[in-house]
Amino acid sequence: MSIRIVQVALSFALALAVTYAASPAQAQIKLRYAHVGVAGAPQTRYADELAALVKERTNGRVEIQVFANSQLGGVGEMVDGIKSGAIAMGHHDFASLGKILPVVAAFNTPFVYTDADQAMRATDPRTSAVLQEVNKQLVEAGGMRIVGSLYQGARQLTSKEKVLSPDDMKGKKYRGVPIKLWSSMLTGMGAVATPVEVSELATALATGLVIGQENPLANIWTLKLFEVQKYVMMTAHMQSVLSVFVNERVWQSIPAGDRKIMEDAMAEVGQRSLEWDRASVAQYRKDLEAKGMIFVEAKDGLNIPAFRKAVLAQIGKDFPEWTPVIAKIQAVK
Repeated sequence: MSIRIVQVALSFALALAVTYAASPAQAQIKLRYAHVGVAGAPQTRYADELAALVKERTNGRVEIQVFANSQLGGVGEMVDGIKSGAIAMGHHDFASLGKILPVVAAFNTPFVYTDADQAMRATDPRTSAVLQEVNKQLVEAGGMRIVGSLYQGARQLTSKEKVLSPDDMKGKKYRGVPIKLWSSMLTGMGAVATPVEVSELATALATGLVIGQENPLANIWTLKLFEVQKYVMMTAHMQSVLSVFVNERVWQSIPAGDRKIMEDAMAEVGQRSLEWDRASVAQYRKDLEAKGMIFVEAKDGLNIPAFRKAVLAQIGKDFPEWTPVIAKIQAVK
């Protein structure tokens, strides 16, 4: 393929992701933003509030057009689309970028953060030295950049069966995000990791393709998993922080002043997402219990230390190169 053809193809992809109004005085930029969240989910609220805030603060110069609920494809298609420039930006787990740069997934390592606040500080691209270091590599490896983060809550385990330790999951199929890190985590938990897209999760649980899964309480509620699951094990194995990422060519095409406005808006709405979780987690639990779900905690015999030990041992085995990055994440104060 000639250099000229490649240039034309890249220009066409960029045009799909971002369009410009014809006004010579103040061009309006429209960015296609994709994610897999369903209606009512915190991540859907994040994208919608971010779009509104950016449009307001740029006086309409930048308009984010949100495509929710996998409208532009599943996780893999979304990441590929943003890498090519066909989609401007989107959000998902850090690990979804692992196929571009494997070490990015270290930010989703189970049991890596001390709490939700520390998780948000460690994933703030404006101030986190470890993320800034990884970001440079991501730009070089895939022409993409992480520009924000949002909080979804602690991820909990659900199942049709009561689970107290990894022994109870041995040899049984549990749904994992179709990303290598999730397979490693579930293998450490004793399960047979079975990738399923979120749009197909309820059906997979209803048909018995998998008997359990893991998600924050907000997602368990919005996906109506109470219809196909009985138990919620409060493992809190992950602080669910999603990365907001953008095609680098698209990002650099936005004027610096408007990029700063977008960065500040992403940080502000990211902090809102943290507050949404704090305000809603008790209500989600109450609502799920009203639907018949049974919560299992340490006081009920849930052996969280056993899960932590088994999972971290598996992560260390499968991703030994992450060790220094994990240490830097844990060191963020």
